[in-house]
Amino acid sequence: MVPDDILGEHEVATSADMEALGRRIGDALVAGDVLVLTGPLGAGKTTLTRGIADGLGVRGPVQSPTFVLARTHPSLTGSAPLVHADAYRLSDAAELEDLDLDLDGSVTIIEWGRDAVAHIADAWWDIEITRPVGEADVDPENLDLDAPRTVVVTQRDASWL
Repeated sequence: MVPDDILGEHEVATSADMEALGRRIGDALVAGDVLVLTGPLGAGKTTLTRGIADGLGVRGPVQSPTFVLARTHPSLTGSAPLVHADAYRLSDAAELEDLDLDLDGSVTIIEWGRDAVAHIADAWWDIEITRPVGEADVDPENLDLDAPRTVVVTQRDASWL
């Protein structure tokens, strides 16, 4: 269950603030929790995941799993390990299921997985990150620079789809 103080909309000004929000989320997670992160390139999905990893106390470094599809970060504190997956290059939900992720024994974060998560989990945290877009708002060559983001955290289940 998502704690009430984490549910809802959060305005995030910097990458350090994004990591701090991630640490708060990570502190609330237990084995079996599934999170889906959605947002454009450079929104801060991996930055948020770094904070979550820190809150969980898992071994890093946390990097985008785009090219390996999934990375497992073992716990350094006896808590659940973190599985960080990326569904961007998967063609359908069956391929996500084929990754054979340990959903029950770990905390699982799936970037770009909103359309597929209901095929592998009954309930999940849905986290959407938006950032300024367009020429006047952000330089596409510098998507990782600090810029305001909005993070919306909701609890979802298969009936949501």
